[in-house]
Amino acid sequence: MNLNIDTYGQYLEVYKYSVEHPEKFWAEIASDFEWKQKWEKVLEWNFSEPKIEWFLGGKLNITQNCLDRNLVENADKKAIIWEPNNPNEHIREITYRELHDSVCRFANVLQANGAKKGDRICIYLPMIPEAVVAMLACARIGAIHSVVFAGFSSQSISDRINDSECSMIITADGVERGEKRVELKKIVDEALVNCPSIKRCIVYNNRNWEVDIKQGRDVWWHSEIRKVGANNEPEWLDAEDPLFILYTSGSTGKPKGVLHTTGGYMVMAGYTFKMVFNYKPHQIFWCTADVGWITGHSYIAYGPLLNSATIMMFEGVPTWPDAGRFWDIVDKHKVNILYSAPTALRNLMAAGDHFLENKDLTSLEVLGSVGEPINEEAWYWYHDKIGKEHCPIVDTWWQTETGGMMLSPIAGIGVAKPGFAMYPLPGIQPLLLNEKGEELHGNNVEGNFCMKFPWPGMARTVYGDHKRFQQTYFSTYNNLYFTGDGCKRDEEGFYRITGRVDDVINVSGHRIGTGEVEDAINDHDCVVESAVVGYSHDMKGQALYAFVICNKPVDDLIKFRNEVGKIVSERIGSFSKPDKIQIVKALPKTRSGKIMRRILRKIAENDYSNLGDTSTLIDPKVVDDIKSGVI
Repeated sequence: MNLNIDTYGQYLEVYKYSVEHPEKFWAEIASDFEWKQKWEKVLEWNFSEPKIEWFLGGKLNITQNCLDRNLVENADKKAIIWEPNNPNEHIREITYRELHDSVCRFANVLQANGAKKGDRICIYLPMIPEAVVAMLACARIGAIHSVVFAGFSSQSISDRINDSECSMIITADGVERGEKRVELKKIVDEALVNCPSIKRCIVYNNRNWEVDIKQGRDVWWHSEIRKVGANNEPEWLDAEDPLFILYTSGSTGKPKGVLHTTGGYMVMAGYTFKMVFNYKPHQIFWCTADVGWITGHSYIAYGPLLNSATIMMFEGVPTWPDAGRFWDIVDKHKVNILYSAPTALRNLMAAGDHFLENKDLTSLEVLGSVGEPINEEAWYWYHDKIGKEHCPIVDTWWQTETGGMMLSPIAGIGVAKPGFAMYPLPGIQPLLLNEKGEELHGNNVEGNFCMKFPWPGMARTVYGDHKRFQQTYFSTYNNLYFTGDGCKRDEEGFYRITGRVDDVINVSGHRIGTGEVEDAINDHDCVVESAVVGYSHDMKGQALYAFVICNKPVDDLIKFRNEVGKIVSERIGSFSKPDKIQIVKALPKTRSGKIMRRILRKIAENDYSNLGDTSTLIDPKVVDDIKSGVI
């Protein structure tokens, strides 16, 4: 199917076709991939159990599509360009032929060490090419990978290993992020004390650091590689066989293992990458996420490779050796597509435009945003300063559970609105509901954001807890998938995510999306980032509490609070002014950049009895600092 959409009119035509003939539409998309055996039925589904099955009877291996089919015409094309943490160390360039060879060899290593189809394998590696190799090697033999961000604590690792009963873990001696030294193997050793299911630990020598090797359990990657050849035939899997488990934070504090299956996920990741970025064969694509998150899965490891793309990988952090590192990399490697998170962009914006001086960013053709809605100030900075006013911005909305992008502008068709995820991709069928569960038709409406028809990349279950899957996503509304987000459809029919529904606060009868208030607060010259939550109020029912990070000391706190209140009043209305504004040094964030508003809500309510699991935060000490300054 031709996915080259050049105008908004063409988009509307394709979208109309996809909604009227969804199974035919997705079958045409799926036909662009190689299948060992074609499916017998496109789709069986219900959202009540829920049970979703795509491409029934089809057999495939995702690595056949990522690697083997590229050996014909793209064998010598760069698959991965790797930039190290230290800019003075050597870069690595890996062709599709070399990546295929590495994946096949490591697949043989996994099998030689006892791994087989259906086994769960934990991957705890830094942002090095071997992380992608490990994921693809698991997929090649039919093992289910569970990637854990290489920065989680030993307790977080053991919790995830034990939940899915992993038989093997793949890690490295360590990594340097900026000037910080992270001893990964030592963290893994602490975790494995409480992980009886682990039979083997494979260690990649990344920094040549000394580590403890436990005889009978631990083996070196390089030693095992020397024992095997480069021939490995892929395991042919059913379309609904599991591909990976990825743990995401739950409202209960216990992470949930979201499970994705092989055929549908492949179709979704490959299709959305091609569609949204309007990818062309010459382009170098850089997703700045980590492979430990869904963004890294879909738009580093799988989506680009399924489209024969060249991937940029970066081991370090955006602010080291200074806040110009991202722009150095774009300049050095002539990156064409940059896909990053608003949190990173705001930090770089706050660092100052002088870090852009003498950086050649003219290679950039498309800019992307992911992880949260991008505020207008950051959007315009991204557009004007980074894209030089000629790069389209694709502000994407999706979730770990969706597997791929769901709402987004399409690069190059000339329709975008700052702060808006714009419109559903062809094949995606959203709807908005009011509090009574009634569908809101037409434009200029706001409600709860749901999906009424399945899509191939959607999660199939929470590993080992299907009841939790049903209750989390399918119990709120009958026969609908509930995203948990609120959404506004404006007068033009464009979509703007207003934040989690539990972040939509009713103040004196007004429904206020905290994301909208944060967007306004962030317009203040002194504000780097903010998080707004609701707390109980005797008169209003609920009021707004804003936690704000500033880029310089605030001498006159009363004046500052009045200025912020005035901006919010002018942007939204006086009813939306925060009653309390607390300046903080940092916000409680997970390592994916997600602000843990659940913790902030409890702090705002002075309820410290059960703050939940704080071990997954980048810096758990932030919580105590915020508590000490509560208004």
